[in-house]
Amino acid sequence: MDEAHFDLLADKTLRNLRDALDALDIEAELELGVLKISFEEGPDYVVNSHRAARQIWMAAERAAWHFDPTEDGTRWVSNKPPHEELHDALAMVLSKKLGRSITLGGTS
Repeated sequence: MDEAHFDLLADKTLRNLRDALDALDIEAELELGVLKISFEEGPDYVVNSHRAARQIWMAAERAAWHFDPTEDGTRWVSNKPPHEELHDALAMVLSKKLGRSITLGGTS
């Protein structure tokens, strides 16, 4: 995947995540390929585009994930077992943090 195509997919995915979080009244700010999710208590979560690696990286709760785009560019899947999908992994950590079930739709 070339750099321009990666940038388009990553930017679209991060914008979609920001919009989904906004709809759930979860504070999220997207700037220059970095999505910062803030909470009243505790550290921020960060989801960002990493162009050099052609991945989206996520840091939350002292853990880190690196997600590769699927060949068709519709999903981002962790490169380590259990190979979680980006939206599912973020929903899981948010659900645990907020004490309520969070569902984040779809794909890029």
